[in-house]
Order: sequence, then C-alpha cells, then structure tokens
Amino acid sequence: MELYVFRHGPAEEADPSRWPDDMGRPLSEEGVRESRRAAKGLAGLVGEVPQIASSPMVRARATAELLAEQWNAEPKVAIWPELASGELAAPILERIDRSARENGPLVLVGHEPTLTEFVGLAVTGEAVPICRLARAGAAALEFPRTVQPGAARIAWVLTRRQLMEQGR
Repeated sequence: MELYVFRHGPAEEADPSRWPDDMGRPLSEEGVRESRRAAKGLAGLVGEVPQIASSPMVRARATAELLAEQWNAEPKVAIWPELASGELAAPILERIDRSARENGPLVLVGHEPTLTEFVGLAVTGEAVPICRLARAGAAALEFPRTVQPGAARIAWVLTRRQLMEQGR
C-alpha cells in the first residue's frame, strides 16, 4: 500500500476572538495559494490517488479539498476524526488497516504532532516523531506487505517549497 501524509497548509494565527474554537481556524490567503501549489506538486509526483482522508478541522479540510482538485477523478474527501489535532497515532493505523488498504493509494491530511507520530509508528512501531513535516509538506510511506506498526518504510519527505517546485 502507498500512503501519503500531508500536513495542512499555513493557517491564520490562533485568535480566540476570531475563532473561539480552534476547529474553525482557516488557512490564510497565502496558505491557500501555497497549499494549492504544493498539492499540484504532490499530484505530479504520485499520479492518481483514489482516496483522501482529512481531519475534521477547517484548515485541514480546506487543504484536502485543494488536494482533491488536483486529480481528474476528484477523489471524495472523507473526514476521519482520528486525524484531528491532538489525537493519537495508533487509531489512524488501525483505521487504515480496517478500511482503506484495499482501495489503493491514500492521502492523509492532518496536523502536527499527530502526523509525525503516525509516521514513527508506521516505520518503527513506536509513536515517536522521526521526521518533521512542514506546513503543506508531505511524506510518502510504503507498506510492502501488511499495514501494521513498524511495517512501513519512508520513500521520501518533502517540504512545501520542494513540492511547489515539483508543481512548476
């Protein structure tokens, strides 16, 4: 199974007077532009992706929609509560094992530190960060046999700028 982990794009600064609930904090205008360009770069690197799963938080959902626009078949964005900010990594891996691996490549859109802890769990078997994902940055994981802790290998990790260069 091929899996792409994509951190949400640059968001507005946290401001409780504007967004009392951080769930509603959106991407900034620059974040939308740069995330769109990074999404284009990812699409050019990986080809067709039939599935995108996103955190329910507004900034991640908006990033996932920008990703979906890049593929002709426009995969539907599924909302996974497991990808919300502050969630644990293990339930994400369990959900992939239960439901997603049969359908081909998958893009996960979420937050730090959950995503890098997920990468750590997938690669080492422990939910510890082993890489850093920039905003609108991505990592590619491959599960050669089974989807379980410690079974993945990292194919690449790219920053937003590197993805934007791919999309030119």
